[in-house]
Amino acid sequence: MRRQRSQPADQGRASRETILDGAFQAFAKGGYRDTAIDDIAAAAEISKGGIYFHFPTKEAIFRELMRTTADRLVGKVEGAVAAVADPIEKAEVALRTVLEVFAGHRTMARLFFEAGGGGRGFQAETNAMHDRFARLIQSYLDEAIAQGTIPPIDTRVTSVVWFGALDEVVARWLVASRPGRLEDAYPTLRALLLRSVGVPEATIAAVATGASLATFPEQPA
Repeated sequence: MRRQRSQPADQGRASRETILDGAFQAFAKGGYRDTAIDDIAAAAEISKGGIYFHFPTKEAIFRELMRTTADRLVGKVEGAVAAVADPIEKAEVALRTVLEVFAGHRTMARLFFEAGGGGRGFQAETNAMHDRFARLIQSYLDEAIAQGTIPPIDTRVTSVVWFGALDEVVARWLVASRPGRLEDAYPTLRALLLRSVGVPEATIAAVATGASLATFPEQPA
């Protein structure tokens, strides 16, 4: 009996995931404004009625897509820092992982950066995503202060500045007419961020040569 009750719920989750996958394809092809529910239905191979059963509007679909993508990205960050002991390295690896994902998924990055200018609902969702990652960075900086790795600082402001700097670098990469490799900007950004929290210059120099913190992996050609 329990299996029978769980099947509709499982089917519902599967349908929502199918819709979100189709929506991502449709939004990536036509952008948010020019994508219609019909386009999402076609990409997801599901009826319009099936879509409206799960989502009342196109905006609701896009906002859910933003939330689920953020969940996956947080999971990727947490997995990347799981084996890291040094708290400053955790913060650095967290930012590096986010940048790596954006570098490898430019279409996804463009969609979500453009969403920030799509009205209050999208802006609130974008702000929530930024706050989520800033809090992760803040927790690593707090840990570093507790261990005496860096001097006392306002970690809330610093974490916002750190993620904001990454956000600006990605944004400029997205609007560039001839974008280079996003990861090429990271060594300079990393040095600036580490210096901003009082990491010794010798350590920053070691990081730059790959002798301390993990180096940024090459993206496949």
